[in-house]
Amino acid sequence: MKLLRLKLNSDFRSLQAGFEVHFLRDFEKEKMYDFMPYCFAGRNGSGKSNILEVLAAIFYHVECMYLTYKPEGFQTESYVEDGYVENNYFETEEGAFNSNVCSPDAFELEYLVPVKWKEIKKPSKEKSNGEGNEMLAHIQIIKKEYEAPLIVCINKELFEPTDFYKKEDKTKIETNELIGIGVKEVLPEFVVGYSSGENEILSLPFFKMRFISFDEYEDRLRNEFDYQRPEGRLVYIDSQFSQAIFLANFLMQDESLLNPIYTTIGVKRIKQFRIIIQQNVDVAKYFEEETTTTEETLTTKNKNPTFELTSKVQNTIDNFKSCATSQYFDSERKILYLDFFVNEETQKAFRLMFADDALTLFSAFQILFTLNLHTVSRSIKKDLYKSGSLYANETVPTLASDQRIMRFKDLEIDKDFSEDEIYNKSLSDGEHQFLHSINLCLLFKNTNSLFLLDEPETHFNPDWRAKFISILRDCLKDEKKKQLRDILLTTHSPFIISDSHENSVLKLVKNKETGVVTCERPDFNTFGASVNQITMKIFGKFETIGNYAKEELDALYARFENKESVEALIEDANRILGDSVEKIIFVNHITEKK
Repeated sequence: MKLLRLKLNSDFRSLQAGFEVHFLRDFEKEKMYDFMPYCFAGRNGSGKSNILEVLAAIFYHVECMYLTYKPEGFQTESYVEDGYVENNYFETEEGAFNSNVCSPDAFELEYLVPVKWKEIKKPSKEKSNGEGNEMLAHIQIIKKEYEAPLIVCINKELFEPTDFYKKEDKTKIETNELIGIGVKEVLPEFVVGYSSGENEILSLPFFKMRFISFDEYEDRLRNEFDYQRPEGRLVYIDSQFSQAIFLANFLMQDESLLNPIYTTIGVKRIKQFRIIIQQNVDVAKYFEEETTTTEETLTTKNKNPTFELTSKVQNTIDNFKSCATSQYFDSERKILYLDFFVNEETQKAFRLMFADDALTLFSAFQILFTLNLHTVSRSIKKDLYKSGSLYANETVPTLASDQRIMRFKDLEIDKDFSEDEIYNKSLSDGEHQFLHSINLCLLFKNTNSLFLLDEPETHFNPDWRAKFISILRDCLKDEKKKQLRDILLTTHSPFIISDSHENSVLKLVKNKETGVVTCERPDFNTFGASVNQITMKIFGKFETIGNYAKEELDALYARFENKESVEALIEDANRILGDSVEKIIFVNHITEKK
């Protein structure tokens, strides 16, 4: 997908109603398939992260409206008429999901997305917004306060009308509005989130989607339906998934794609790892509180059959067993131990069993990790679905390792300058962050997705910050197949801005008096600009030295005003301060005055 415009018509955190940001503009559309991540820059508290949070909240809201499965206690009572999801804002249970209520509650969002609809009218070459024969739908999502979002296809006249709706949908075909399956087809393939800090606001919708995915699995298990993969498309990469994403890439990707990781942090290959899967957790077919007092249901309650929690993913477990170097099943505790000594044959086995696709392998890990939520009570989940708290994550108990359905253990890697193999856990914060941010983009590189990366470089050294954009570019480069994806990242690093063209840099400025946040392009060419120039023009920092050193320099200026010897001041400046532009200016100034 490719974002075009976002406008808020209601307040959201530090962003006030009327805030607007233009992403891909008309004169830039011919380059939409080029690598061009949007870089949001500005001082702390200027609202950079809030933009990522808005987009996550919007797509979570629309996704939830059209989920096939919705957990009990998740939403208010609703009804469907002519394919529309309707519910009453004024009669909703407080906090429950309601199609008419969102945060932000009024907005406009436009984007382009590839579609498989039948093209019936070719646009002129000048107006074409696709590449080759691929057609892009121009989607607009408009939400007014206390109303459900209206999702329309602005260029609907280019496509066959029957592609928008199922035959049984009773819809006014002459309108541009999309419903049901029509909406799901124009959402981004995935919305991928990552935050390096404690930004629980960004993670909240992703966190809720994990619980929806677990409830969906549990419902299919109880009703003995087939299960393939989670319906939700929001994926958040945190420490829980760090090893999964690392393994998926290093087991499945071509070495040429992993080379930037090799050369930067020296991780050569995976040596070995273990997967432990518990198969001793039973789920009752019926909830006790859902039974009535009739004799028939009391009898059912007493007999209440159970299902083993992992039974719907037994095929996935069997695939892992087929790739394992050795395996052991503790029949008494029903725990499966799978050991993998990684060599060329191991990688061939993984590629065979998981469709030669890193994302397929990651999805298998994701499903099993989701089952680790099995101990969370229904009441906690119900409260979580209604929560807007920044601390919602803390309400969920952290499982001890022996209670988890699946966990990794003893992941050893080969690393430069290390005589022996080391554990993945022993890498530094910067190395972990580098692997997280690069690996998640690499994993979803072949999807038309939206990436929301909140300060992915905070633990990097200056050299890595200077290389980050070019490494990301190398990992995502694919001459054969171009994807329509958008990468949005927030940063305080002038190195990252220096590797971004001014069309892709969005500077946020917060008015000190009114608190109004505005978004604008820089008024200079950022690409290849010096760190000093970017620091001054983007972040408003005009000194190239620290504040304490500046105080010492100011004291030297004060001594000069008190008629101290110029020679003595220059001697003290050279003794106290290292080389800097500020010291040169000081020496020149007092010399000229003399």
